[in-house]
Parts: sequence; structure tokens; C-alpha cells
Amino acid sequence: MKRNHIICYSLVVIFGLISSGCRENPKLFAGGFTKGDEKGMYVFEFNSRDGGLELISQPDVGPSPSYFCFSDKHSLIYALNEVMEFKGSFGGGLTTLKYDIKNGQFEKLNEMLIPYAGPCYISMSPDSGFIFIANYSNGSVVVVKLDEAGIPESITDTILYVKEEPDRSHAHMILNDPGGKHIYLTDLGLDRILRYNFDRQSGKLHLTENGITTLPVRSGPRHFVFNSDGSKLYIINELGSTIMVFDVDETMGLKLIQTLPTVRKGFEGNNYCADIHIGNNGKFLYGSNRGENTIVIFNIAEDGILNLAGHITCGGDWPRNFVIDPSGKFLLVGNQKSDQISVFKINRKTGIPEGPVNSASMKMPACLKFRN
Repeated sequence: MKRNHIICYSLVVIFGLISSGCRENPKLFAGGFTKGDEKGMYVFEFNSRDGGLELISQPDVGPSPSYFCFSDKHSLIYALNEVMEFKGSFGGGLTTLKYDIKNGQFEKLNEMLIPYAGPCYISMSPDSGFIFIANYSNGSVVVVKLDEAGIPESITDTILYVKEEPDRSHAHMILNDPGGKHIYLTDLGLDRILRYNFDRQSGKLHLTENGITTLPVRSGPRHFVFNSDGSKLYIINELGSTIMVFDVDETMGLKLIQTLPTVRKGFEGNNYCADIHIGNNGKFLYGSNRGENTIVIFNIAEDGILNLAGHITCGGDWPRNFVIDPSGKFLLVGNQKSDQISVFKINRKTGIPEGPVNSASMKMPACLKFRN
């Protein structure tokens, strides 16, 4: 009997080793800004053991694909072309690619002109039938309907905010909450957060009751992230170099409960915050500082309140965007001005990224996302 147990245990161990060895490494998709005929999207194979990056493809998605999202259902990439003129007309671009992640094949399926120009953020509706786009340059929102194959079909809604200086709108991020009940938008120029209901029949956004949350002047709300149950909203402010924590109330809207600086005490230079993410285990929150060139780390208490854990250098210059790999072991930073992606290994106990342990060259990285 004991011999049988040993044999069974050995088989389990061997099978586990074979499975882990055969498991494919995740792919890192990275989009950035371009000049001339440069290709702005890079696809890397990511080594989950040592954090290495190997460039395997550079698909053509047009000029400056600075942000993008995926359709899992249709294996599509929707890339924003953050430009003021697209295909000879005033506006930004939306380029759709079909991809096969196993063989690295890409096919351009569709290109669409996006009104008002300068698109900087894209996300899917909760039912994956629409795309939401935030335009930074001319503060506005565009809603795009997708057909049954996931191809952009028509524009169903546009909202243009204030255009006059000095109160010029700069819409920066648009995303639904974890439960798919509401759509949230940050307006960096007008220092506010807007909350919408979405009518999928008409494809239009409708501002909710108590749907506007006003922040202090020159806060500059940029990106945000929810905790897993949607009860807390964390926003990083580009101009104010702060992170704000909000209670999310279905009736009353957002209630500010905490504001913390993102830079080290005594820092006196110019700083412009960029990205924000929560670690895979939900215990740590990370934000990027462009200027101080650091990643700030906070512990997340059980009640959602933040406590400073530390700062690390970003491994380059101007950390515009960063991402945590699917395993939760690594944090990768896109350093825009130094043309590189820096890889850090996360200390599981402290949550502090250590390194960089690896890096890869890329022209002006602006958006990093993983696919398995």
C-alpha cells in the first residue's frame, strides 16, 4: 500500500512538472507613439520565470496606437490612434485587428474615424456590444456600436464638453464599474468625475442623479481603479500628485474619504502622475510618477484605506503606463521618454517591486497589456 502511495505521488509530481513546462508564456502587447512610418505596437513573449521579454511581432495598427483593448469573444484588438488627423480628416482613429496569439498572425479588419480627435482611452461595454472612447485633446466621449462579429459598425453617441480656455475639458478615462451598473469618466481639465447609465438599446450615455463629483482645482483626475467588489474607487490625480479614495454609494454617488501624496516628502520638482493599479492579491496599490520617475506603493487595509509602503525608481524616464503580469510576480513599467520597458519582481511579503530584473527596448511605450 505504501509503495502504491509513493508511485501515485511521484506521478502527480511528474505530471505537474510536465504541465508547468508545457504552459505557454503570456504575451505582452505594448502600444506607443510613432513618428513617420514607425510601427507603434510591439508583441513580446514574457518569460514568467525570470521576467525576460522577447519581441515576436510588430503588427501594423496605424499611427500612434497609444491605448487599446481586447475582445476575448472575437479575438480582436481595438487600438486607438491618438492623432488629430486620421486618413486625411480631422479626428482620431480606431483600428481593429484580428489576431491569433498562438501563431502570431495579425489581420487589419477595420479603420474608423473618431470625432473630435485625440482619443486616449478605450474600453468595452459590460455586454461587449459597444466601445467607449475618451478624447483628451477636445474633451469628449464617443460610443461605438459593434456588429455580431465584433467589428465597429456605427457611432451611437457623442458628448462634447467645455472647449473654452481656461476651463477646457480633457476627458481621460472611461470604464464601467465591476458590477457593470455604471460607466465612470474622469475629466482632467474640469477636475471632476462623471457617472453615467448606459442604454444599450439606443447606445447612449445618461448622467445619473448625483453623477458629478467635483475635485479640488488643479487635481487633474487621470486614471482610476475599483476594488474587487466595487465599494471603493481609487483615483490618481495627474496635476495634484495625489491619490484619492472614494466610497461608492449607489444613491449619493462618490464620497471622498482619503487623499494622499504620491511623491516622496520634500520632493520639489514638477511631477505628473499617470497610471494606477491594484496588485493581483488585492493587498497593494501602485501608482506612477512622471517627473519624480517613481512607482509609489500603498498597503490596502481591510476597510480600503491606504497606508504608504514605499517608493521605487521606475527604471527609466517618464513612467506613463505599467502592468502586473498574470502570475502577480512581476510589474512592468513603460518608460516613455527613455524608450524602454523595465521589469521588476514583486516582493510577495512587502508588495515592493525589486529591480529592474530585466528590460526591453521600445519607442515611446504608452500602453501595456497581457494576454495568455
